[in-house]
Amino acid sequence: MSTPLLEHYGLELLEAELSPDDQLRRQVRELLGGLYPEGPFERRHEQRYPYPKLIQLMPTNSDGSVTLGSKIVVSGKQISEHGLSFFHPQPLPYRLVVAVLESIDRTKHGFLLDLDWCRFTQLGWYESGGKFLRAVELKQAA
Repeated sequence: MSTPLLEHYGLELLEAELSPDDQLRRQVRELLGGLYPEGPFERRHEQRYPYPKLIQLMPTNSDGSVTLGSKIVVSGKQISEHGLSFFHPQPLPYRLVVAVLESIDRTKHGFLLDLDWCRFTQLGWYESGGKFLRAVELKQAA
């Protein structure tokens, strides 16, 4: 924990001097500081926004008109004007999918998504993402 006076002199209280509540708040601040660091450290050229919602993916052909496999539900991570990232428990064998995203009023929107990257996480899941190619009209079954 730090106070303005201690910060002025570059000092900090020892962890043992903190109350349990202060220790908890400090750990949460450290966690959030790592997730959302201050400053212009973003290497990407466009703003990304958290998208912590479930997303339906439908493997498709190149124009998004024919579903090629079973629907998959993934957990959203981030969205930007040009793309989307998400987490999933199994590898995805498809490159093109229709991503079904839901707006705040529960309207469903379909986007043809080119999945162009994937990485394995330390916790056994995968993180993938790609670029929006175009909007697609959803059929009633979506």
